[in-house]
Amino acid sequence: MNKYTRLTSLALAILVSVLIFLNRDKFGDLESYGYLGIFLISLLGNATIVLPVPVILTAFLGGGIFNPLTVAVVTSLGATIGELTGYLAGISGRGLVENKGKIEKVKNWMRQYGLWTLFVLAVIPNPLFDLAGIVAGATRIPVHQYLIVVWLGKLIKFLAFSFLGAGVFQWDFLR
Repeated sequence: MNKYTRLTSLALAILVSVLIFLNRDKFGDLESYGYLGIFLISLLGNATIVLPVPVILTAFLGGGIFNPLTVAVVTSLGATIGELTGYLAGISGRGLVENKGKIEKVKNWMRQYGLWTLFVLAVIPNPLFDLAGIVAGATRIPVHQYLIVVWLGKLIKFLAFSFLGAGVFQWDFLR
């Protein structure tokens, strides 16, 4: 990959993250669009790099309103596609992930445990996943492997949150 392609990938990932972060207050309006809204919130929320957007809350609330299984699938698909920005940032500049505390920790986990690192970090709610996506891109993990492992991990996470939301909203004291 040439220098200009790497720089363009990095610039695109940063631009998407900044635009989403600046417009995060408009995400709530998307939920009125049902599953499409949930998908878009999830996609946009996960397209940010290291900027917090509460997609877990979308799965929780969506599970209480819609079919929780469908919410989990839709949320996990949007989240997985959104996570490509971190992957692209990693592809764009390997030098960006050299010798930086937490990134080094994630790189070591990736060396030791491989794709299991991505899977576990996708399952548990944590801020390290963006770094794992960057490391995955920088270390040239094939994009299809990245997408499959990330989707499976996020599916498990969003199944838990959407069914939790469905259960909470069925409690009698909430009616």
